[in-house]
Amino acid sequence: MEQYLIVCPLVFLAGLVDAIAGGGGLISLPAYFLAGVPTYTALATNKLGSTMGTVVSTVRLAKNGYVNFKIAGFAAVASVIGAVAGANLTLMADETIVRHMMIAVLPVVAFYVLRNKDLGDSEKTNTKTEGQMAVLSFFIALAMGIYDGFYGPGTGTFLILLLCGVAKMDIKRAAGVTKVLNLSSNVAALITFFVNRRVDCRLGLAAGIFCIAGHYIGSGMVVSNGKKVIRPVILVVLAILFVKLLEENI
Repeated sequence: MEQYLIVCPLVFLAGLVDAIAGGGGLISLPAYFLAGVPTYTALATNKLGSTMGTVVSTVRLAKNGYVNFKIAGFAAVASVIGAVAGANLTLMADETIVRHMMIAVLPVVAFYVLRNKDLGDSEKTNTKTEGQMAVLSFFIALAMGIYDGFYGPGTGTFLILLLCGVAKMDIKRAAGVTKVLNLSSNVAALITFFVNRRVDCRLGLAAGIFCIAGHYIGSGMVVSNGKKVIRPVILVVLAILFVKLLEENI
């Protein structure tokens, strides 16, 4: 019972943050560790809850017209391929390499978000053709899929930033496409964990209900407030990730 009391409220918060700007795993995964769940079981069970929540926010954003399925579906294939490749890379390399790289990169990314107040809402937004967006999104999804499979934290946040900055999507559409990409990689990982019998289904389903609530509320905030909500939450997620990386490497 104590595990449920620790995990479920924090997973709700994680779902809320994840639906808005990605990075919910920075909150939910430590919650499982705090509750004493073994590492591999925590990773697997976290995927169950996050997948349930991501389905809700994806559907809600899609219903409101923020998901271009031609672009998202094409890019989702790359996301899955990248995640598989990244997982295999983990077996050959030390993830501390990525952690040290991220310590240097995160302040630069945060500076970019602070400086670019028109993120996803400038004269360059939506200047790419749908075909160009699809190709750029494919390669963005491939790169971030590799990162997600290899290390992972903050993947959704980076996807939003890249889809806005490189593919020139508006921030709401970028959030919608990001949800599809997150969902595809989550499902692929969850299937792998199920096959290997690592998922605590009872805890995962209970946490999933709270995650669904968080994603429902968070996606509603995206629909109603868009950039006003997403941009500050991105900065908070980046700050949390930066602090987490410092703690792990000092």
